[in-house]
This record gives sequence, structure tokens and C-alpha cells, in this order.
Amino acid sequence: MQLAGRKIVLGVTGSIAAYKAAHLCRLLKKEGAEVKVVMTTSASAFITPLTLSTLSANPVLIEMVKDDSTWNNHVELGLWAELMLIAPASANTIAKCAHGLCDNLLNAVYLSARCPVMIVPAMDHDMYLHPSTQQNIKELKTFGNLIVGPANGDLASGLTGEGRMEEPESIMQHIQNFFNHASQLKGKRVLVSAGPTHEHIDPVRYISNHSSGKMGFAIADELARRGAEVTLIAGPNNLSKPSHLHYIGVESAHDMHDACMKEFPKSDISIMSAAVADFTPEISANQKIKKAPGVNSIQLKDTVDILSEMGKAKKAKQLLVGFALETEDAIKHGMDKLQRKNLDLIVVNTLEDEGAGFGGDTNKITLIDKQKNITRFDLKSKTEVARDIVNEIIHLYNA
Repeated sequence: MQLAGRKIVLGVTGSIAAYKAAHLCRLLKKEGAEVKVVMTTSASAFITPLTLSTLSANPVLIEMVKDDSTWNNHVELGLWAELMLIAPASANTIAKCAHGLCDNLLNAVYLSARCPVMIVPAMDHDMYLHPSTQQNIKELKTFGNLIVGPANGDLASGLTGEGRMEEPESIMQHIQNFFNHASQLKGKRVLVSAGPTHEHIDPVRYISNHSSGKMGFAIADELARRGAEVTLIAGPNNLSKPSHLHYIGVESAHDMHDACMKEFPKSDISIMSAAVADFTPEISANQKIKKAPGVNSIQLKDTVDILSEMGKAKKAKQLLVGFALETEDAIKHGMDKLQRKNLDLIVVNTLEDEGAGFGGDTNKITLIDKQKNITRFDLKSKTEVARDIVNEIIHLYNA
């Protein structure tokens, strides 16, 4: 039994797909999991608590208060669980989770849970595609929540499209993969850098680049899912700050250097995806520089090469990963950087490839290791790219 002894809270919300929760509960128990079910009041209109109580072999919890003198302790449930699974998750519950609303026991457990949360959306096609729902799902991902589905198929409304709850067998595969992956980097400390730096010319101007930080954030999130203790050091960005890992915000290359060199000695693995400025103004003016005849140049100096310093200080047990964004001869320049800076792996991409580079939601990478093995990948979402990078890191670390 692949889930023997695993503690899972199954949250069931008000959706016609709630009938699938019975089959899902049965599959979880069959694989040896201990299941406690929390339902919303509206969910009980679609499936009876008695059904889920019988299948889970535990009382089903719905109300915050059992009777006049006792209550269902949402904090205890949140601490007990190794995984909270909300299936089906209605648009209403997804919105409440995204915005921290807490007017029922299920949402109270969600806010109290210290374990990972897996959310399985189920709703009509247009509800799923509505910008508010899409934004809420996006927000949940930044919390580290795992989103499974939805599937594309026939819906209760008679429409066909995205919104259908994933089938229990598919959800079970995701759960099994989660528990397999969740221990891969357990006990390992990982440092990730992300985003650009701002090198101030004066109080209103700075030198920077187009990095959004999305790739580094995706890598940090994937590492946390694999069980790592992650520290994310990020330059200025417009992304939601992740709450499920240690986040350090910095601004300049100097700030990035100090933060990284402080964390590096404690890290088993370091992944330096930040686009740190190579140059910074020699003098940063205290007041705005006025436009005037003769004021048409800025004297620059080199910033400290953080990756090189790490490569020199790296110990035998540490794994160091660098990034190289090139505009030409990407493999040649990447391999040179790998060797010069004493890296174990370098992630190379080029602006010659459409959809790769800064700012977007996709990337196309090539991985090169110390043995000069070259692995090329197709254009993928940055979430998928992060998985590919972390898979290779785990392979190298365990080699």
C-alpha cells in the first residue's frame, strides 16, 4: 500500500462533482491512508456525510461547533495532516482560500494547515475561465498550493470544456507522486537567487535589466515541493512573495552579494538564477541629476562576481548551479562560464529562441554539467522548466 500511514484531510465543497469524493476516499483508504473528511454545508446537499463517514471510518466534520459545549478543533486537524486535499474545490471555496476568508470549518482548517495543500478545481467552464477565478488560482500557486486539473470534458451544465474535476484515479497518481517527491530533498538546505538588481544612478534613476524573477521563483517553489528547506534571495520584482519558504528581498548587486555569501556556507545546493548587474555607477548622486549641457555620461565600475566567489569557496559536498542568458554562441559561452566559475551545472538559454529569456511565462533551456554532457529541452512553461532543472540537480547531487 503506497500511502500506508499517511494522514490526509479530505475537504469536500459544494459542487456536483462531490459524488466523486466517495470514490476518492475509498481509493485513499485502499492504499492505506488515514482519512479525515471536512465538508462545507453546501457539500452535504450533493453527498451525505454518512457516506463519507462510512468510507473514511472517521466522523465527518462540517460545523465549527459540535454542540453547545464542544467544537471541532481546526488547529488540531491542520497540524495532524500530512496533506490537505480539497476535492472538489468550488469557485467559491477557491476564492475564499485565495483571500483568507474563514466562515466555515473547511476554510479554518485550510488557514491552519502547516502541511502542503492540493486543490482540485471543479466548476462550469465559464466560471473556471473567468479572470477572477484564474487570478485566484494563480494566487494559490504563489502560496505553494498544488493545483490538479481541471480536466476538459462534459459538464453538468451540458457544456463541454475545462472545469470538470479530475477523475479520482488521476488524483491518486498526483498524491502518490507528491509523497514520493516530497522526501527527495528532505533535510537539504537550498539557496536560490532570482530577479534583477537595481543599480542607482540617483534617487530616481537606476541601471537594471528585464528579468522578472519568474524562473527563480518557479525553481524555489519546485524545490520546496521536493522537501527542501529553501531560502529565496530576490531582487526587485512584482511577484507575490511566497509564504512557504524563507524569502529575502534585496535591491542592488552589493546587497545580493552580501545576502548570498551569508547563506551560501549553510547551503547544500545553490542555484543562482538572478540576473545580477555586471556594472554599477561609480557614484550614486544624492539628488536627481538635472539635464544640463555636458552631463551626458555615467562612469561605471564592475560589480562583484558573486558566482565566481561561490565557485572559489565551494566545498566538496556543495552543488553550485549557474545560469547563462546569451545572444549568440550560447553553448560555447555557457561551457566557458561553467569551467571558469567552478560550477557543477549551468542552465543556458538564448534570446535567439522565441519564447525564451526574460519576462515571459515560458523558457527553452539547455543543461550542461561538469562532464560536458549537454541536454536540450523544448520550449516549456517556466513551471515545467523548473521541474526539469530540479530533476537534474537531484540526479547530480545523488550521483
